[in-house]
Amino acid sequence: MKLTFLGTGTSQGVPVITCGCEVCTSGDRRDQRLRTSAMLTVEQEGESRNILFDIGPDFRQQMLRQGVRSLAAILITHAHRDHVAGLDDIRAFNHVQHGPMDIYLNAEAREALLRDYRYIFAPHDYPGLPEARLHDVEGAFDVAGMTVEPIRVMHKDLPILGYRIGDMAYLTDVNAVPEGEKGKLRGLEVLVVNALRKEKHWSHFCLEESLALIKELKPRRAYLTHMSHEMGLHERVQEELPEGVWLAYDGLTVEI
Repeated sequence: MKLTFLGTGTSQGVPVITCGCEVCTSGDRRDQRLRTSAMLTVEQEGESRNILFDIGPDFRQQMLRQGVRSLAAILITHAHRDHVAGLDDIRAFNHVQHGPMDIYLNAEAREALLRDYRYIFAPHDYPGLPEARLHDVEGAFDVAGMTVEPIRVMHKDLPILGYRIGDMAYLTDVNAVPEGEKGKLRGLEVLVVNALRKEKHWSHFCLEESLALIKELKPRRAYLTHMSHEMGLHERVQEELPEGVWLAYDGLTVEI
């Protein structure tokens, strides 16, 4: 498997509109972050199958930049706009794959998508609208020949999902991992977890909290994502991190 970071920024992205800070004006491409998303590519019998984590407002740009031609499924962590606002653009994949897109999500996200994208899910006879098939996540399920284990975590008061596939786990927008779920995150090769900034935040892990979770779970490698411009310059922050922990950046691909 390989994991590609399509976006590693927060809801505003980096650079932030109107901001003139040293991060937003940096010439280092690693400081330029689209809204958070990632893609796991599974190689099976000579065929590549892509599993997408979240589908934010930069989805179209991310797909074009990576040259993605097919998606097996989309795994939704939660339905905040920076994680689902690209949903309309699945129509291109509907066309080439000749069918609806399989989307996996929890009950809270389902309710939000049915409300906010009712033109997709309501009965209609208008050709060309996006087509999606929603799957409620209750326990482990299979996608692209892989078993997906949901991780039930919290984004302040909102129940959201992380996902484990093989020896990789993906968590974003988390500020609490229940003790009962941590067992699902042991023995990882790669852990991806959000780290908004250095200062504590009310609904996201800050850097110190993310590093504490990594230290507790002991993955072989860890990558930080969903970072704001308040985190600081990529090059400078990377030098401060412990061994085996990296700041992810847009376009980074890691083998698992």
